[in-house]
Amino acid sequence: MQNNLIPDPFIGMNELKTEWVGEKSWTYKTTFDAPSVPSGAKSVLVFDGLDTFATVKVNGKVLLQSENMFLIYRVEVTESVISGQNSLEIDFDSALIRGRELEKAHPEYRFITHNEETGRLGVRKAQYHWGWDWGPVLMTAGPWRPVHLEIYDSRVADLWSQIEVSKDLRAASGKLYARIDGPSNKVAFTVKLQEKIISQHETAVGADGLAEVSVSIENPALWYPHGYGAQTVYEITVDVFTHEFLVDTMSKRTGFRRGEFIQEDDEIGQSFYFRINGIDIFCAGSCWIPADNFIPRLDAGKYKKWLQTMIDGNQVMTRVWGGGIYEEDVFYDLCDELGILVWQDFMFGCGSYPTWPELLDSIRDEAVCNVRRLRHHPSIVIYAGNNEDYQIQESYKLDYDFADKDPESWLKSTYPARYISEHLLPKVIKNESPNIPYWPSSPFSGGKDTSDKTIGDLHQWNVWHGTQEKYQIFDDLGGRFNSEFGTEAFPHMQTIQHFVKDPSELYPQSRTLDFHNKADGHERRIATYLVENFRTTTDLAAYIHLTQLAQCEALMFAYRGWRRQWGQARKCGGALVWQLNDCWPVTSWAIIDFFLRKKPAYYAMSRVLRPIAVGVRRKHHDWSVCHARPAKTLPWELWVVSSKTTEVVAEVELRFISISTGEDIKEKITKEITVAANGSTDIANGMIDNLTEEPHVLAARIRIDGVCVSRDMDWPQPLKYLSFEDRGVSVTQHGDELRVSAKRPTKGLTSEEREGVLISDSAIDIAPGDEQVVTCRGLEAGEKPLSWTYLGQHD
Repeated sequence: MQNNLIPDPFIGMNELKTEWVGEKSWTYKTTFDAPSVPSGAKSVLVFDGLDTFATVKVNGKVLLQSENMFLIYRVEVTESVISGQNSLEIDFDSALIRGRELEKAHPEYRFITHNEETGRLGVRKAQYHWGWDWGPVLMTAGPWRPVHLEIYDSRVADLWSQIEVSKDLRAASGKLYARIDGPSNKVAFTVKLQEKIISQHETAVGADGLAEVSVSIENPALWYPHGYGAQTVYEITVDVFTHEFLVDTMSKRTGFRRGEFIQEDDEIGQSFYFRINGIDIFCAGSCWIPADNFIPRLDAGKYKKWLQTMIDGNQVMTRVWGGGIYEEDVFYDLCDELGILVWQDFMFGCGSYPTWPELLDSIRDEAVCNVRRLRHHPSIVIYAGNNEDYQIQESYKLDYDFADKDPESWLKSTYPARYISEHLLPKVIKNESPNIPYWPSSPFSGGKDTSDKTIGDLHQWNVWHGTQEKYQIFDDLGGRFNSEFGTEAFPHMQTIQHFVKDPSELYPQSRTLDFHNKADGHERRIATYLVENFRTTTDLAAYIHLTQLAQCEALMFAYRGWRRQWGQARKCGGALVWQLNDCWPVTSWAIIDFFLRKKPAYYAMSRVLRPIAVGVRRKHHDWSVCHARPAKTLPWELWVVSSKTTEVVAEVELRFISISTGEDIKEKITKEITVAANGSTDIANGMIDNLTEEPHVLAARIRIDGVCVSRDMDWPQPLKYLSFEDRGVSVTQHGDELRVSAKRPTKGLTSEEREGVLISDSAIDIAPGDEQVVTCRGLEAGEKPLSWTYLGQHD
């Protein structure tokens, strides 16, 4: 692509013009200079990542044949390289073709997938490269991570710690470990906090190359997820000495925390949530997929921008999805730095995986390699065996008897992949990172159906997929931990204009736009939710806004309700929307598109997830099943949620405002309350009389020390029955502030997402008499003001 030999597959339908690349074999050639190797030393070529079926030749001699994209390979080349110039040649077979060949070679297994070719199951390569319901088919091949030459006598092969924080948080004790490759008479371990030495120990290296020391730190500075405390990290260093000479050193940054995975039997079933340093954490956030189909294009700056959106959006957890990659080191470094909890899947997704011996060996090596690479990160709080593989087992009625605990028998069943997720991987975690909990799959319900809402984690796809329930009841559909759910929305117009180059294709149902939506049945599903809820349109800009409002509303209903359930005996322990990001410009479930343009749903989530948030809603009335007949009366509820660890005194206000006139139809409710710590507080309830009261919104605000910290507005549903003409909207700029007001209740006032401009809020509901202030950074003096739109603006 950089040499203009193929077109950009992200533009138009160019993906089809580049598919041939994945069907070919490719050879990479280069030369490198090597110094002379001192006597007693060795020379090693290190391949941090080869994608995937690679034959490596140095000076014409084959030294390595690899079959796993996720492994780091170390090849000794002491006798193969010469002082001076050397040649390196790597031949890559087509993973697409090799996968098909492997499937044919193993007819004893049932290759079943829910996304793309079944041949992918036998190949240890990022599964999304075969395409997914949000991504293109782009089969990459090549060195996808650095290749480097090492020359040494002795080196530090690994450094890690197993430290446990006491229940009272006053001590952190355990062991530091180092694995040494080569001769060494001693090593020195040092623990530092902000350059201050906290602990220092010397020890000998065992015959097996392992060195270990015990450490105990009194009153440790702990690592917390953001919003709950500091993200303190210590630096652990090991120095290796041979005959009193320092020959190698390695340092890693880690944090000490007490992490607990709480699964306790209760009146519902069994809880599922996380406790960090004694604080129960409602793990709201989003699922993460690779942020590009071409991973080497991602740099630290891009990762920082992506993960910063989570912090700005009040999200506390991300789930690294099992069909992508074990992410780059910088991803986890940033999660440590920013305070983002990580749910880490192993790289298996939507399939019944085969288990021939050589493949199991490769999977075991892969798991060990990556757990060792990641285990020092305090942000990682759980490992999960796969993504949705047990749903394949259920859908195709493959063998599964939860009471059968004999792993060898699983290998002989029609679902042998159980051996991977319930035996091989947990054994690796026990051996390599025993302080981190392991969960067999996402979702998994401990032997029950994966749709069980009383135990385990849940992928709730009966909004959008499945039975296509109304998004207004999203919260009623949730389980103990909702690790996937979502609805699609178009990306912003600027993103669409990037990949649609033919102006005649700029309409909602064009071939190009359909091509950039890989979800099965997306036309019917988008249409269903739009027709049910909004007055439809064929104007592209208005249509984009409607799809985005549908997603915005859906995720608001989900997060608002599930966060309230957190305060109801931990009924819901967390919610991770599918998905945060995209790997190419596309219509998908992402709340931020490929170019980091935030969709309205991002802002709706951010508001609901503020440290203290007010919520109000009237009971759902299903207009479809009663032929649009309105309910005579509807009860409403008002509540407040808080993630603060102490009680807070606040004032809550609820107004009842006519949609047509903007006038209050009855006296407002004002209460001074004490907000419960880390839970929910019910404030008031009442009844709407639809026979005598005109259509109106319930507009709630909460103030602390006179400052409004949260708003919520409940509307009569569906919105298509309401008139939004003549709202009297005003947006004025005052320095870095945008002041927003309206004369009548306004729905979904959404800002343009302009490159280089950062706004604090968008997709806002506005009540008359309640001016809102949006901060706006990056808009230069004299620059064209941001454009805004709202529901019904052009009706």
